Amino acid sequence: MSNLRIFAVNHKKISSLHINNMCSSKIRASLKRLRLRALLGRNYSSLPGLIGNDIKSLHSIINPPIAKIRNIGIMAHIDAGKTTTTERILYYSGYTRSLGDVDDGDTVTDFMAQERERGITIQSAAVTFDWKGYRINLIDTPGHVDFTLEVERCLRVLDGAVAVFDASAGVEAQTLTVWRQADKHKIPRICFLNKMDKIGASFNYAVESIREKLKAKPLLLQLPIGEGKTFKGVVDVVSKEKLLWNPNSDDGKDFERKPLLEMSDPELLKEITEARNALIEQVADLDDEFADLVLGEFSENFDLLPAEKLQTAVHRVTLAQTAVPVLCGSALKNKGVQPLLDAITMYLPSPEERNYEFLQWYKGDLCALAFKVLHDKQRGPLVFLRIYSGVIKRQLAIHNINGNCTERISRLLLPFADQHVEIPSLTAGNIALTVGLKNTATGDTIVSSKSSALAACRRAEREGEKKHRQNNEAERLLLAGVEIPEPVFFCTIEPPSVAKQPDLDHALKCLQREDPSLKVKLDPDSGQTILCGMGELHIEIIHDRIKREYGLETYLGPLQVAYRETILNSVRATDTLDRTLGDRRHLVTVELEAKSLETSSLLPVIEYAASVAEDLSQASREAIENGLHSACLQGPLLGSPIQDVAITLHSLVIHPGTSTAMISACVSRCLQKAGEVSELAFKSKPISGYGARKRPPKSV
Repeated sequence: MSNLRIFAVNHKKISSLHINNMCSSKIRASLKRLRLRALLGRNYSSLPGLIGNDIKSLHSIINPPIAKIRNIGIMAHIDAGKTTTTERILYYSGYTRSLGDVDDGDTVTDFMAQERERGITIQSAAVTFDWKGYRINLIDTPGHVDFTLEVERCLRVLDGAVAVFDASAGVEAQTLTVWRQADKHKIPRICFLNKMDKIGASFNYAVESIREKLKAKPLLLQLPIGEGKTFKGVVDVVSKEKLLWNPNSDDGKDFERKPLLEMSDPELLKEITEARNALIEQVADLDDEFADLVLGEFSENFDLLPAEKLQTAVHRVTLAQTAVPVLCGSALKNKGVQPLLDAITMYLPSPEERNYEFLQWYKGDLCALAFKVLHDKQRGPLVFLRIYSGVIKRQLAIHNINGNCTERISRLLLPFADQHVEIPSLTAGNIALTVGLKNTATGDTIVSSKSSALAACRRAEREGEKKHRQNNEAERLLLAGVEIPEPVFFCTIEPPSVAKQPDLDHALKCLQREDPSLKVKLDPDSGQTILCGMGELHIEIIHDRIKREYGLETYLGPLQVAYRETILNSVRATDTLDRTLGDRRHLVTVELEAKSLETSSLLPVIEYAASVAEDLSQASREAIENGLHSACLQGPLLGSPIQDVAITLHSLVIHPGTSTAMISACVSRCLQKAGEVSELAFKSKPISGYGARKRPPKSV
């Protein structure tokens, strides 16, 4: 079978004479099947120990100590070159035989049919490989705004990131979004200015846009040799060496590293010396330890400063997130990717260098976070786990804190895009793919047992008491999950027939588990199913997946935007409700004021005047809040929910015996009256991914 595997991977023709010598007619039939399979799909790895095969096996991936593990993500604006960069990284690390191309639809990480047809990344894909003794777990993320959740949940579990920029465009719209997400999760990152060969590429413009738009301090570790069509290599500022790629090389493996000499490159050497001195001064301003070293031993001549000392200082500055290293190249033209890999291992942190405060509660016990779920027709749900502490083994029983249930991991896999290799165990700091967790969802915390979770919670509470913290903060650390944005677009979805409705419900349930940003609701009036997503492309992809993966020809209604309404000017209103039900009189008089909030808030911020708050009972307070929340579900302009509003109750007069339902009705009517009287004080706007309709709209 090893010979058969050689055939499948190498795609080589085997002569009939050789076949007759090595196998029987039964094996020849197997070879025919393998030939057909080779034409239909692309193999990325081979079994270990094959003679004459230079492709590394997934079985042979090293299992180094935690200090030599790197968990990184590739993030950028759409079409900046993330997937192409990932493809080159896998090729140069030895895990693919040929260079895939996004336009040809044969890249490793874009394996979905929708991705290959459109030439974009829709679903984040994880690959594991090694580079010069380091184990790298890399996740290629989407760049389209509709799939921002994929970036969010991946950054939640990563230790570092590579931000890819189009050198001709600099910082773009989605670059700002993913950069803010990395800031939120405090992810150290390095910048890679891609497409230096593109017409209009400008290294200085891209660096300046990073400085101005991202408010970051770029550390120029490389300078390009030429721009646009003249781009042929880079200069390493740290080591004062130039890297030139052979123009006759098809795959970019053939390049030479030469030290800059006074005789051959006097002008370039002068420019790089000035850039290196500026880099040393910049790092010294950011790192006290390096400043002491420079001022003490190398103050008179920066040229004597060893490159290793400067690299160590840049590593510390990157971890402190006070600056970002900047490199450049062209992934499509196969230039600059190998130095990028070196920079990933050199400057981005290992798992042990990241400060995860909650790990101290577990004392080495298992602690992992489920950050992604995929559905496989043969194996069922595949759950991606980031292991923070402890060891995961196959056939291990684990406890899900969020779901409060115990499950068993039947199989443990090492991810490589859509191909996986089964392994017996995996240690802390790694990313694993598990089979058998049927109740685990995105954001769930996984521990070894319920008793382990309780022990960790007790340690956190004791520590919180010492530091005068609230216990709920310790609980938040234990159950940290992934923030799910609310949908922006919605439409109706219908099956081809009523008999197919259960199949559609099953398909939507599986897709919702894979993609938490997809929401499905039922309209209580019409009984129609409402599909809510992050954008038009998002819903289009879901519709296409239902057709391809589940064989259902569904019908979509007109796409609508989930608008929100907010108030512009202060509005004040008074209302009185006087009703007699039976022999009981209900009388309420309310005066309130609604005004705009500076900060974003989906729910109204309710305040009470001092005269009202003194005599207000808890039942009346709950009735007031229920009435205001109900009134904010429909605004005066489009009937969309109201957000970013503060409501102050100035006066409240309640007749004895008035029910709480009447109080709620009066308060709600008063707020609606304020909106109707002064509609000019309100405006409508798209919700921009956060906040959705509390009640599904009626289908038109």
